[in-house]
Amino acid sequence: MPLAEPGSEVVAPRLCVVIPVLDEAATIVAGLEPLSEWRQQGVEVIVVDGGSEDDTQALARPLADRVIDGPRGRARQMNQGAAAASAPSLLFLHADTRLPPAAMPAILKALEKRHWGRFDVRIQGRSRWLSLIAACMNLRSRLTGIATGDQAMFMRRSAFDAVGGFPDQPLMEDIEVSRRLKRLSPPACLGFKVLTDGRRWEQGGVLTTILLMWRLRFRYWRGADPVRLAEEYRHVR
Repeated sequence: MPLAEPGSEVVAPRLCVVIPVLDEAATIVAGLEPLSEWRQQGVEVIVVDGGSEDDTQALARPLADRVIDGPRGRARQMNQGAAAASAPSLLFLHADTRLPPAAMPAILKALEKRHWGRFDVRIQGRSRWLSLIAACMNLRSRLTGIATGDQAMFMRRSAFDAVGGFPDQPLMEDIEVSRRLKRLSPPACLGFKVLTDGRRWEQGGVLTTILLMWRLRFRYWRGADPVRLAEEYRHVR
């Protein structure tokens, strides 16, 4: 929990930022440093490490309220971070995603009316296709009410608990939790853009990665086992 100034009362945090990481030494400092101002305003920052073999934990400790060990797997790590949080609102943030300056008040205001929400996204990288991918992601999310982890999903703690947190599956956990949260309310679709790293698209080839993700999502929609889909994703990647 954020520390209070000497002689002042400890104020319970209004929001907890949960960041699942695995071997993110190259990005973790850049991801956490902008949150230092948030921490001064009473926001809790929890980093959940899934077994990093680099300096991720050492670099994160001075910049987070807690750095905890968790089981490998993004859904499990996010659930463990939420279990350790003391705030009534939760924001799940990827280590390579950067938030816009007005993100915190926008989140808190949105959660006064909706149970959950997400941001629009902008993808950083060399390929000219990335801006089109981001535009399609944002439009698809608004039309379907489904969010992805790249869009910095946030929710009330009560909503997180009501849907049982993120499902224990190695892929499409963000898609599935969106489906469940939609039963509580439509998402708050914030037009502020988070900035996320385009490396996963560029490393595998932008068009190849798009086609792969469309195919996997279609099969998931048809009822395919997410474990088998994750194995296929790892094999291709």
